[in-house]
Amino acid sequence: MSAVQPPTSDAARDFLAEAEEILEELGAQLADLADMAESGSWDPDLLNAIFRGAHSLKGVAGMFGFTAVAEVAHNTENLLDWLRMGKVGLTKTVVDLLFRSARLLTVLLRATGDGTLVQYQDDITAHAAAITSCLSPGASPTVGSLEQVGLPAAIIGSLTEYEEHRLRENLEQGRCLFVLHTSFDLSSFDQELGSLTDLLKKYGELISTLPSIGENSQTNIDFDLLLGTQRSEQELRQLLEGRVVSITGYGSPADFSAPAATPSSQAGGAAVTVTDAVVAGDDQPGSIGAPPATASVDENASAKSMSRTVRVDIGKLDSLMNIVGELVLAQSTITSIANRMRTEGFSRMAVDLGKAAKGLERRLTDLQSGVMDIRMIPVGQLYDKMSRIVRSITREQGKKVDLKLYGAETELDKLIVEDIADPLMHIIRNAIDHGIESPEQRRAQGKEERGTLRLSSYQKGNHVVIEVEDDGGGIDLEKIKQKALAKGLVHDVSTLSDRETLELIFLPGFSTADQITDVSGRGVGMDVVRNNIAAVSGMVDIETKLGKGSRFTIVLPITLAIIKALIISCAGRTYALPITSVVESLLLVPNEIRTVENKEVISLRDATLPLLRLDRFLAVDRIDTPIEQYVVVVGSAEKRLGLVVDDLLGQQDIVIKPLGEMFRSIRGISGAADLGDQRTILVLDAGGIITEMVRSGG
Repeated sequence: MSAVQPPTSDAARDFLAEAEEILEELGAQLADLADMAESGSWDPDLLNAIFRGAHSLKGVAGMFGFTAVAEVAHNTENLLDWLRMGKVGLTKTVVDLLFRSARLLTVLLRATGDGTLVQYQDDITAHAAAITSCLSPGASPTVGSLEQVGLPAAIIGSLTEYEEHRLRENLEQGRCLFVLHTSFDLSSFDQELGSLTDLLKKYGELISTLPSIGENSQTNIDFDLLLGTQRSEQELRQLLEGRVVSITGYGSPADFSAPAATPSSQAGGAAVTVTDAVVAGDDQPGSIGAPPATASVDENASAKSMSRTVRVDIGKLDSLMNIVGELVLAQSTITSIANRMRTEGFSRMAVDLGKAAKGLERRLTDLQSGVMDIRMIPVGQLYDKMSRIVRSITREQGKKVDLKLYGAETELDKLIVEDIADPLMHIIRNAIDHGIESPEQRRAQGKEERGTLRLSSYQKGNHVVIEVEDDGGGIDLEKIKQKALAKGLVHDVSTLSDRETLELIFLPGFSTADQITDVSGRGVGMDVVRNNIAAVSGMVDIETKLGKGSRFTIVLPITLAIIKALIISCAGRTYALPITSVVESLLLVPNEIRTVENKEVISLRDATLPLLRLDRFLAVDRIDTPIEQYVVVVGSAEKRLGLVVDDLLGQQDIVIKPLGEMFRSIRGISGAADLGDQRTILVLDAGGIITEMVRSGG
């Protein structure tokens, strides 16, 4: 088999958008199935939904010509079909194989977008071999005859192979069997039948719905509904009181003899219980049983979406937003010209031009708001991915964790949601690995054996706050100090405050893990978390209490597209500071400046505010210092910093443009922006400046 490259970029985008939606739903359903399997029983409707998802993905991939994805989906569909037919049991190995199938499909979908499918050929082959091992036929068990139940021959003859299997399952589980005959008017039978079936599913399994012959075939349509339930006939009649339904009970579970040793059975088929030994080659490179040598199939590589679409391609929205931004700048220029004309004696023309500029401003505001609404998506889309990650990690580590989600309806810019997906994933993984204890440890400490992980988000002004909180063991500050000393990251920890100690977590290469695992301990993560969050003008903060738990707080701007900025000047240069980072501004009074530990500070409402002279931070040469200077108080969460600048030039809407890869590592600068007078200025990153000052101890 050879991997097929995407036929056209448009087709690839359409395929990814639909396939990703199917696969995300499939992942959530698999997680639910795994939870049910642990309890020893599962919902056949859920298993059918997973089967349909794999079938749909196979069909979509085949339609677009992506044979690699179609092959893996087809093999997964075969395993699911055997599972739903009772030919294999829902063992831990089968559950793991289904999750591995979903991971491989995710990797292949990503590779479809960048045309690198060919490198996963070994993984596809190993996946097919693992599933083939599961589908190896065994001895055919002796099964009971359905005729013993006493069902009418017409009903037995109308059952599909799957419905026969479900009938046997219900009898083996000791459920009572009933046939409900009902009749509906032809004009409304679909709604009435749906209402009845929904009711019956609450009290048992609806094995089959069969059209039947009734007395009023000209005006009505009749149905026979085959139901397996633990309810008695009397209870069933009470539940259906008020509905025109006749109920007939058939046979008894005790009359149906089938071997109890098999997980389920099927006439003429085989039942196989798959053990951990079935999936061969788990220790071989490239097999599905373990990550291959290239680590190509890695469920934790990224939590970002494969498709960059909201309702339309996000690139088109970016382009549209940039155009709106340029129009905003043009409108500012027109307003400036009108003001100059008024001062130069062209009052009549200036008034008319000013009115036109005001009208344009109103329309642009509406347009900007509309484009922004399109870009905004609920954080709940990110919650779905995090929920699957939590379930996966807790299964791997044998921990019990309840994930509680709040504020799923909070909205953020699509691109910001994508950029924080991986940082949030790292924080959650660390919370489970380092924070929440094992059930045995929690019981020994007098805690509930199930840990709690809370993921919440809410809007605060022009920011969105995302919090990750656990009730685990908290962060041991002394252990952090000793690890930092051992790694040579610091040379003296005796004077470090608790806040400064927690900041060590974000140093490159820092880890408190005593041994390397698949989850953590490699010293890669928290520094990347902070850098990625800072890249979208966000900040991350930590609170912890030993033995009680920790809370990570991420503060993000709602959008980075068009923002209002405070224009400032310093040492003859002009800069923009996003207004979302500005707390307040005030005139600097020189005699109020004090020095604490070689740092300039002032008192602001009974609190100490550290100062930073912007020209020194940016290493800008200054010719002279103005008599009056200003302090712009910036910050987020509990952190505050006073930037000393020369002048405040007013507020203006700006569009931040990236500086490119060459300047990506520059701290304190998030991009550039064009002003209405054709000047280009740098946009300051308040979060990055604060982080750099904390890190350098400045």
